[in-house]
Amino acid sequence: MNATPPLDVDVTDHLWIEMSDGVRLAARLWRPVTSEAVPAILEYIPYRKTDMVRARDERNHPFLAAHGYACIRVDMRGSGDSDGHMPDMYADAELDDARQVIEWLARQPWCNGRVGMFGTSWGGTASLQANVDAQDPLKAVIAVCATHDRYTDDIHHMGGCVLTDSIEWGATLPAILASPPTPNAGPGWKETWRKRIMDLDFPLAAWMREDGRTEYWRHGSVIHKPDRLTAPILAVGGWADRYSNSVMALANARPDLVWGVVGPWGHHYPDHGHPGPGIGFQQLALDWWDAWLKNERPPTWPRLRLWLRDFEQPEDAIDQRAGEWMQIEDASKGTAVSVSHFSDTGLSTASSEGTWVVPAHLRVGEASGDTGYFGRFGGLPLDQRDDDARSLTFETGPLENDLVLCGSTVCRLRISPEANAGQMVIRLCDVAPDGTSARIAWAVRNLACSDNLELESENGREQIAFALHSTAYRLRQGHRLRVSISRSYWPLVWPSALDRSLKILAGQVELPLLNGPHKALQSDLPPARDLPERKTHEVRAAPQIRRWQDSSADVYSQGWHQHPVTVHLAETETTFSFETSAEYRIVASDPTSAMARIDHRMRFERPDGLANVRSSVEVSDDGDHYCIAAAVHVDWNDAKIGAREWALRVPRRRPKNGGDK
Repeated sequence: MNATPPLDVDVTDHLWIEMSDGVRLAARLWRPVTSEAVPAILEYIPYRKTDMVRARDERNHPFLAAHGYACIRVDMRGSGDSDGHMPDMYADAELDDARQVIEWLARQPWCNGRVGMFGTSWGGTASLQANVDAQDPLKAVIAVCATHDRYTDDIHHMGGCVLTDSIEWGATLPAILASPPTPNAGPGWKETWRKRIMDLDFPLAAWMREDGRTEYWRHGSVIHKPDRLTAPILAVGGWADRYSNSVMALANARPDLVWGVVGPWGHHYPDHGHPGPGIGFQQLALDWWDAWLKNERPPTWPRLRLWLRDFEQPEDAIDQRAGEWMQIEDASKGTAVSVSHFSDTGLSTASSEGTWVVPAHLRVGEASGDTGYFGRFGGLPLDQRDDDARSLTFETGPLENDLVLCGSTVCRLRISPEANAGQMVIRLCDVAPDGTSARIAWAVRNLACSDNLELESENGREQIAFALHSTAYRLRQGHRLRVSISRSYWPLVWPSALDRSLKILAGQVELPLLNGPHKALQSDLPPARDLPERKTHEVRAAPQIRRWQDSSADVYSQGWHQHPVTVHLAETETTFSFETSAEYRIVASDPTSAMARIDHRMRFERPDGLANVRSSVEVSDDGDHYCIAAAVHVDWNDAKIGAREWALRVPRRRPKNGGDK
């Protein structure tokens, strides 16, 4: 804990960092008022330092600067006030720019040559990527809600299947990149804006086209080269955010380099974590930076600090999760595998064979909730009973003792050899004595994929393994453990054709049980604080998201609407707002009837004018192609300044033996 009185902070609202190709990156800098050279801390994202996440930046950077660090927020090229063009996420130029910014920081007279890098989501992933063969100045990183594997644990695919969250992000990212620079960008900012709209790319097409584990996804996925990670990593995640797999995966891959914290929250910095309890991220980060950038020695922390979840009644939104914190010193030695087998009577300790047909029901997924990518309020999985009733299930009897799961449950199946396409979904559920079914973890698999998720299936392949989402969860005495298996999980996962020949001939579930009783934290994590103490913004509207479902005998639709969230930024006299709606529709008997539509709007009311950005994406399916219609329209002071439209048919690749027809 840092006990030094806070320093005054000097803020430079805008400065340029020039790259080797002449592109200038826009930055905002917070420096402690001191004559000494200090370490520097970098956050590097495309989320507009001047308006979009300015209020969030004010929670982190001034606090760290007041404790002796020069903190800088840089807009990636092609975003915010920066020059250049962004064709896609994690392009080569993006990583090269990060390295150049790190070197630039180390050369500044106010920096002592030691640099840290942090961020959440894209910023956390960028920090991990910069840590591969890192330059000497980069001494430590913090990766919050980041991904280690862009194919299996990002917003786009899971188990070789397309996630509909990819469609939402496909609408949102172009809107961000089509938003206006500010006059900070220079007198030609409006021409820069017009050119940016004209050159706007539509990366959703590539995200859906690259439906196997190709080099496209290996690029930027640090899990494929863990031996080249260089600086210590603090990995932070939340169980309500699927990116939390990265914490356990990184800790297992580099136990010498990684410390991890996983709480109950979703896709947030944990000081604003929901569901709670949140923690004081700023103090946690400060302790980390003091260890590596000032004291130059490891923190005396357990390797993993995890929120151990307990059963609670499923709800769309939960303010405070049931459970408690625990710690693990050595992730590789903390658990032992307990194996249960499928049988006609449920889950058994004895090996068994049978012929169990997996139902082909497109209504499974009504209780799925969100995947947690976007940090929306609520969206937690609901009571799974109806989804379970439409699935093939195996379960234990009432448990005689508590079971504590810690890690990833693995399910191994032997399936009928003719059923080598389509998709399969497995859910692990905690069933209370009253019959309530709470989802613990889940996984989906494209059966046309090999075990390494390449689309290279061969006829007759019978063995398949599912690694479910990692968790720390306590099943109470008297509860039952249920495995539920289905052929679809709409609307989270884009459906495939329903091959009704799928049969399970044998199966087992491997549970990662904690060795011995769990160990409570030896010292508490810092409590969340309401920072900054002096607010420079005002939240003028923050209505809760509205979710809806509508079904008839044949058609099922659901969606949500986030009414405008509006924030006024006093320092720049800017009012920023955003609004999003989503609709998902499917005919219960026809997987090719699936349709997803996202509409996203952003509004920037500034002293020099008013900008409106509207982005929409609609995706449907003709059986062989994803049919995509998308548009971005941009106005300035109610006059059109630019627009882009796309109408695309993206082939759905098939395995060598003909696919799921």
